[in-house]
Amino acid sequence: MVTAEKKQRKMYRGYVVSDSMEKTVVALFERTYVHPRLKKVLKKVKKYKVHDENNTAKVGDLIEFYQVRPLSKTKYMWLNRVVVAYAEK
Repeated sequence: MVTAEKKQRKMYRGYVVSDSMEKTVVALFERTYVHPRLKKVLKKVKKYKVHDENNTAKVGDLIEFYQVRPLSKTKYMWLNRVVVAYAEK
């Protein structure tokens, strides 16, 4: 019998912009890409609702999160760790 290996998940990094909900933070994820026709570097910004079980992340923190099965209508990300706390910057 073959043992199943744990799936490697893509990690996202973003800044917490809101922590007013219980066990949920809103993270701002910014990615840059080169436009295929204009050959210009552009930025795309997206906000994700991230599940924070212990309410450890605060506004301004840099966090690392990954995608999981849907937890609610709009929440499908899970907090991995707080990379840099806002007070430490």
